[in-house]
Amino acid sequence: MGKRKSPWPLSHRIYKLSWKLAWTFFCLPTPKPFNWWRLLVLRCFGCQIQGIPFVHQSAKIENPRNLVLEDRACIGAEAVLYSLNKISIEENSIIAQEAYLCTGTHEFESGRFDLITKPITVGQNAFVGARAFVLPGIVIGRSAVVGACSVVTTSVEEETTVAGNPSKVLPRKSGTN
Repeated sequence: MGKRKSPWPLSHRIYKLSWKLAWTFFCLPTPKPFNWWRLLVLRCFGCQIQGIPFVHQSAKIENPRNLVLEDRACIGAEAVLYSLNKISIEENSIIAQEAYLCTGTHEFESGRFDLITKPITVGQNAFVGARAFVLPGIVIGRSAVVGACSVVTTSVEEETTVAGNPSKVLPRKSGTN
């Protein structure tokens, strides 16, 4: 079997290397109050930022050009945004520590394993719990909650709570929204 060719052109691979070096040397060592600096570096690499989101210094972002962060969106410690396709984190949403949002997978049926990418959207006021895994093409609706360690295989409706592997809808307690 021959060597597999990269799906990415040389210009993109140079961009990715530059991005990894910039984040490692200019952002990873910064303390939390230097969020403004991390946002500046993200903007320089093409991230679309509205208002003032928060990005933890230990967050791992694959491709800032495919990332949209709205006001007061929060990316927690060690969260992974594998942004081979667009990831949108809407206003006041939280991606908790070590959560993994993955926009890429492979086509398994033919045995060729071609790369497939689909966008992810996290709606306004939504919460993605610690160590949750969100698959490509998922929309997490406004005010939805994804429980810790959940694997989200289908989109989550607005104001819905899901948990488990695979995640399932949980009943909301009365008196809460």
